[in-house]
Amino acid sequence: MGDYFEDILKQRRQSDPGNDLLSIMAHDPAMQNLDHGPFIGTLSLLVVGGNETTRNTISEGLIATMDNPAELEKVRRDLSLVPNLVDETIRYCSPVIHMRRTATRDTELNGKTIRKGDKVVMWYISANRDPQVFDEPDRFIADRGNARRQLGYGAGIHRCVGERLASLQLRVYWEEFLSMQWKPQLAGTPRRTWSNFMHGFKELPVRIV
Repeated sequence: MGDYFEDILKQRRQSDPGNDLLSIMAHDPAMQNLDHGPFIGTLSLLVVGGNETTRNTISEGLIATMDNPAELEKVRRDLSLVPNLVDETIRYCSPVIHMRRTATRDTELNGKTIRKGDKVVMWYISANRDPQVFDEPDRFIADRGNARRQLGYGAGIHRCVGERLASLQLRVYWEEFLSMQWKPQLAGTPRRTWSNFMHGFKELPVRIV
Protein backbone atom coordinates (compact mmCIF):
# COMPACT_ATOMS: atom_id res chain seq x y z
CA MET A 1 0.00 0.00 0.00
CA GLY A 2 2.82 2.33 0.89
CA ASP A 3 4.65 1.74 -2.39
CA TYR A 4 1.41 2.23 -4.31
CA PHE A 5 0.64 5.57 -2.68
CA GLU A 6 4.24 6.79 -2.89
CA ASP A 7 4.16 6.23 -6.66
CA ILE A 8 0.91 8.18 -6.92
CA LEU A 9 2.35 10.96 -4.75
CA LYS A 10 5.38 11.26 -7.07
CA GLN A 11 3.06 11.54 -10.06
CA ARG A 12 1.05 14.27 -8.32
CA ARG A 13 4.21 16.24 -7.47
CA GLN A 14 5.18 16.27 -11.14
CA SER A 15 1.82 17.68 -12.27
CA ASP A 16 -0.17 20.80 -11.54
CA PRO A 17 -2.09 20.74 -8.25
CA GLY A 18 -5.49 19.10 -8.58
CA ASN A 19 -8.46 19.24 -6.25
CA ASP A 20 -8.04 15.68 -4.92
CA LEU A 21 -6.61 15.06 -1.47
CA LEU A 22 -3.39 13.40 -2.65
CA SER A 23 -2.61 16.36 -4.93
CA ILE A 24 -3.10 18.74 -2.03
CA MET A 25 -0.81 16.60 0.13
CA ALA A 26 1.79 16.31 -2.64
CA HIS A 27 2.10 20.09 -3.01
CA ASP A 28 1.88 20.95 0.68
CA PRO A 29 5.30 22.04 2.07
CA ALA A 30 4.65 20.06 5.26
CA MET A 31 4.54 16.83 3.23
CA GLN A 32 7.64 17.39 1.12
CA ASN A 33 10.17 15.76 3.43
CA LEU A 34 7.91 13.37 5.32
CA ASP A 35 9.65 10.09 6.16
CA HIS A 36 8.18 6.81 5.00
CA GLY A 37 6.74 5.84 8.42
CA PRO A 38 4.80 9.06 9.11
CA PHE A 39 3.68 9.13 5.47
CA ILE A 40 2.20 5.62 5.70
CA GLY A 41 0.65 6.48 9.07
CA THR A 42 -1.04 9.55 7.59
CA LEU A 43 -2.44 7.55 4.68
CA SER A 44 -3.62 4.75 6.95
CA LEU A 45 -5.56 7.26 9.04
CA LEU A 46 -7.17 8.64 5.90
CA VAL A 47 -8.11 5.18 4.60
CA VAL A 48 -9.49 3.95 7.93
CA GLY A 49 -11.08 7.25 8.95
CA GLY A 50 -12.68 7.80 5.58
CA ASN A 51 -13.95 4.27 5.07
CA GLU A 52 -14.17 1.89 8.02
CA THR A 53 -15.74 4.29 10.48
CA THR A 54 -18.37 5.89 8.25
CA ARG A 55 -19.57 2.77 6.44
CA ASN A 56 -19.72 0.76 9.66
CA THR A 57 -21.68 3.57 11.34
CA ILE A 58 -24.20 3.36 8.49
CA SER A 59 -24.52 -0.41 8.98
CA GLU A 60 -24.75 -0.10 12.76
CA GLY A 61 -27.37 2.63 12.38
CA LEU A 62 -29.38 0.41 10.08
CA ILE A 63 -29.32 -2.40 12.66
CA ALA A 64 -30.22 0.00 15.48
CA THR A 65 -33.21 1.41 13.61
CA MET A 66 -34.43 -2.05 12.56
CA ASP A 67 -34.25 -3.10 16.22
CA ASN A 68 -36.01 0.12 17.24
CA PRO A 69 -38.50 0.96 14.45
CA ALA A 70 -40.37 3.47 16.60
CA GLU A 71 -37.22 5.59 16.80
CA LEU A 72 -36.88 5.66 13.03
CA GLU A 73 -40.53 6.71 12.76
CA LYS A 74 -39.77 9.68 15.01
CA VAL A 75 -37.26 10.86 12.44
CA ARG A 76 -39.57 10.14 9.51
CA ARG A 77 -42.11 12.47 11.12
CA ASP A 78 -39.52 15.17 11.89
CA LEU A 79 -36.54 15.27 9.50
CA SER A 80 -34.88 17.98 11.60
CA LEU A 81 -33.91 15.08 13.90
CA VAL A 82 -31.53 13.60 11.30
CA PRO A 83 -28.36 15.26 12.73
CA ASN A 84 -29.39 14.04 16.19
CA LEU A 85 -29.95 10.55 14.78
CA VAL A 86 -26.38 10.64 13.43
CA ASP A 87 -24.95 11.55 16.84
CA GLU A 88 -27.09 8.99 18.63
CA THR A 89 -25.94 6.29 16.20
CA ILE A 90 -22.30 7.14 16.86
CA ARG A 91 -22.94 7.20 20.62
CA TYR A 92 -24.88 3.95 20.65
CA CYS A 93 -22.62 2.01 18.27
CA SER A 94 -19.18 3.57 18.87
CA PRO A 95 -17.59 2.43 15.58
CA VAL A 96 -14.10 2.96 17.05
CA ILE A 97 -14.00 0.90 20.24
CA HIS A 98 -10.82 2.25 21.79
CA MET A 99 -7.48 4.01 21.31
CA ARG A 100 -4.30 3.29 23.21
CA ARG A 101 -1.50 5.69 24.12
CA THR A 102 1.82 5.39 25.95
CA ALA A 103 2.45 7.82 28.81
CA THR A 104 5.53 9.98 28.14
CA ARG A 105 5.89 11.04 31.78
CA ASP A 106 4.59 10.27 35.26
CA THR A 107 1.24 11.91 35.94
CA GLU A 108 -1.95 11.58 37.95
CA LEU A 109 -5.43 11.52 36.43
CA ASN A 110 -8.59 11.46 38.54
CA GLY A 111 -6.67 10.09 41.51
CA LYS A 112 -4.95 7.36 39.47
CA THR A 113 -1.16 7.29 39.13
CA ILE A 114 0.11 6.75 35.58
CA ARG A 115 3.82 6.01 35.19
CA LYS A 116 5.98 6.90 32.23
CA GLY A 117 5.76 4.01 29.76
CA ASP A 118 2.36 2.78 30.99
CA LYS A 119 -0.15 1.85 28.31
CA VAL A 120 -3.37 3.86 28.67
CA VAL A 121 -6.52 2.68 26.89
CA MET A 122 -9.36 5.10 26.14
CA TRP A 123 -12.62 3.20 25.74
CA TYR A 124 -14.97 5.24 23.56
CA ILE A 125 -17.59 2.54 23.88
CA SER A 126 -17.55 2.99 27.67
CA ALA A 127 -17.63 6.80 27.60
CA ASN A 128 -20.57 6.75 25.20
CA ARG A 129 -22.56 4.54 27.59
CA ASP A 130 -21.67 6.52 30.74
CA PRO A 131 -24.83 6.59 32.91
CA GLN A 132 -23.60 9.77 34.59
CA VAL A 133 -23.86 11.53 31.22
CA PHE A 134 -26.58 9.67 29.32
CA ASP A 135 -29.94 8.61 30.76
CA GLU A 136 -30.78 5.03 29.83
CA PRO A 137 -27.45 4.69 28.01
CA ASP A 138 -28.20 1.22 26.64
CA ARG A 139 -31.28 2.45 24.78
CA PHE A 140 -31.21 3.82 21.24
CA ILE A 141 -33.15 7.11 21.36
CA ALA A 142 -33.26 9.09 18.10
CA ASP A 143 -34.28 12.35 19.79
CA ARG A 144 -31.95 12.02 22.79
CA GLY A 145 -31.43 15.51 24.16
CA ASN A 146 -27.67 15.31 24.66
CA ALA A 147 -26.64 12.88 21.91
CA ARG A 148 -24.17 15.53 20.70
CA ARG A 149 -22.06 14.80 23.80
CA GLN A 150 -20.97 11.49 22.26
CA LEU A 151 -17.19 11.07 22.18
CA GLY A 152 -16.94 8.95 19.03
CA TYR A 153 -14.84 11.66 17.39
CA GLY A 154 -12.52 12.04 20.37
CA ALA A 155 -11.97 15.38 22.09
CA GLY A 156 -9.59 18.30 22.44
CA ILE A 157 -6.62 18.68 20.12
CA HIS A 158 -6.95 15.03 19.06
CA ARG A 159 -10.56 15.38 17.90
CA CYS A 160 -11.08 13.64 14.55
CA VAL A 161 -10.04 15.90 11.66
CA GLY A 162 -12.69 14.27 9.46
CA GLU A 163 -15.59 14.87 11.87
CA ARG A 164 -17.43 17.40 9.70
CA LEU A 165 -17.12 15.32 6.54
CA ALA A 166 -18.20 12.11 8.28
CA SER A 167 -21.20 13.79 9.90
CA LEU A 168 -22.19 15.27 6.54
CA GLN A 169 -21.93 11.89 4.80
CA LEU A 170 -24.04 10.24 7.49
CA ARG A 171 -26.62 13.02 7.42
CA VAL A 172 -26.95 12.85 3.62
CA TYR A 173 -27.24 9.05 3.78
CA TRP A 174 -30.16 9.22 6.23
CA GLU A 175 -31.86 12.06 4.37
CA GLU A 176 -31.73 10.06 1.13
CA PHE A 177 -32.76 6.85 2.86
CA LEU A 178 -35.77 8.47 4.51
CA SER A 179 -36.80 10.24 1.30
CA MET A 180 -37.23 6.81 -0.33
CA GLN A 181 -39.70 5.70 2.36
CA TRP A 182 -37.76 2.45 2.60
CA LYS A 183 -38.51 -0.07 5.33
CA PRO A 184 -35.47 -2.31 5.86
CA GLN A 185 -35.71 -5.89 7.10
CA LEU A 186 -32.96 -8.34 7.97
CA ALA A 187 -32.62 -10.92 5.20
CA GLY A 188 -30.18 -13.21 6.98
CA THR A 189 -27.72 -13.44 9.86
CA PRO A 190 -25.28 -10.50 10.13
CA ARG A 191 -21.59 -11.44 10.26
CA ARG A 192 -19.52 -9.09 12.37
CA THR A 193 -15.88 -8.17 11.86
CA TRP A 194 -13.61 -10.01 14.28
CA SER A 195 -11.89 -7.01 15.85
CA ASN A 196 -11.27 -5.41 19.23
CA PHE A 197 -10.76 -2.03 17.54
CA MET A 198 -13.66 -1.52 15.13
CA HIS A 199 -17.35 -2.28 15.44
CA GLY A 200 -18.39 -3.41 12.01
CA PHE A 201 -19.75 -6.03 9.69
CA LYS A 202 -18.37 -8.45 7.14
CA GLU A 203 -21.89 -9.04 5.91
CA LEU A 204 -25.25 -7.42 6.63
CA PRO A 205 -28.01 -8.89 4.41
CA VAL A 206 -30.95 -6.50 4.25
CA ARG A 207 -34.21 -6.56 2.31
CA ILE A 208 -35.78 -3.24 1.38
CA VAL A 209 -39.59 -3.19 1.22
